[in-house]
Amino acid sequence: MTHTTSTTPTGTTPTTPTTTAKEAWVRTWGAAPHAPIEEFGPLPTFADTTLRQVVRISGGGSRVRVRLTNEYGTEPLTIGAAQIAVAAPEGGIRPGSAQVLTFAGRPGVTVPVGAPMLSDPIELPVPALTQLAISLYLPEAIKSATCHAMGVQTAWSIPGNTVDALTMPETATNLPLQALLSAIDILPDAPVTAIAVIGDSNTDCSGTTPDANRRWTDRLAERLAEQDGPVQGVSNQGISGNRMLNPGLGEAVLARFDRDVLATPGLGHVVIAIGLGDICISYAPKDGNGPAPDFLAMFPGAAVTVDDLIAGYVQLIARARARGVRVYVATLTPFEGDDVYTPEGERVRQAVNEWIRTSGAFDAVLDFDAVWRDTAHPTRIRDDFHAGDHLHGSDAGCRALGNSIDLSLFR
Repeated sequence: MTHTTSTTPTGTTPTTPTTTAKEAWVRTWGAAPHAPIEEFGPLPTFADTTLRQVVRISGGGSRVRVRLTNEYGTEPLTIGAAQIAVAAPEGGIRPGSAQVLTFAGRPGVTVPVGAPMLSDPIELPVPALTQLAISLYLPEAIKSATCHAMGVQTAWSIPGNTVDALTMPETATNLPLQALLSAIDILPDAPVTAIAVIGDSNTDCSGTTPDANRRWTDRLAERLAEQDGPVQGVSNQGISGNRMLNPGLGEAVLARFDRDVLATPGLGHVVIAIGLGDICISYAPKDGNGPAPDFLAMFPGAAVTVDDLIAGYVQLIARARARGVRVYVATLTPFEGDDVYTPEGERVRQAVNEWIRTSGAFDAVLDFDAVWRDTAHPTRIRDDFHAGDHLHGSDAGCRALGNSIDLSLFR
């Protein structure tokens, strides 16, 4: 059964292959970058260290390029060597699959402060849902590593230059985050588009099992891959603790929308799943029964109203439509039982959801509220769908969201 309802509103080098004007890159994986979060503790400095990260792409293709990021770095980022390979279990790589990543034909690169960096395209035929391992040798200390925290994905820090290690050495250290890597693009074998999803922790799916690819966007990618024909790319741009109107954990969605969504190669569809964090922080109990003051202090800005949130959605719609893409929205899910809950916040959530469902402002509505709510207690998530905190989705809850989406929206 689906809970989706539709509405109708009005440089290359001689050492690398050349991409022609007819070739169209499509984003197949993404993780929204943000500045290091001091409250989570210091990041490793990575001096004379290899950083290995494993990601599962969505759609496949014949050629690949990697997007590195120093967008929140305070000094130039030196990459001494870089490699991509098909991943093997526990951080290993499949023998014979590794390829060197180059940058303007060189095996290393210095990424300027505040900038991303695309690798040269490489020939690497990969089917949909392939897991890839990206290894970066970092010869110099990094004082401020652009990262993606709480993304339920492990990275590994290994002393020295070990980009070509087939198995994970005993000297490796697990890191519960992603860093310096923000996207993978593919050149598909047939024309497809990318779906960019922007949201908070319920898009990042911080309550799911780490390293298991059980986000609802992962399930969407799996269902798209089960269909006949080329598979669209799905780029998850959720940041845990993110909000639409004000910064906090990561820049506000209104601030990062152009970079994280509208600049997506091959963009065809946008899914907006943001707003609950704005409500939770704005109306959280301030009488000592809610979150700790230190936690709330991480989220600056005045309390938001229903009209503020609607105005934010209208801005996002206008900016997406200017790119000629279709815009979908997810309703805001229940949160009674979490320590941020108040009846006033619930009234705002209900009012925003009513507008989302009835305004006709979006090309379609993904009714995630209807999927998750307990029919006997609609202000709460079903017990089997939350991760124990009445706010974030469990593996089963996120799978249910992914299963609820009408795939015909993306044809």
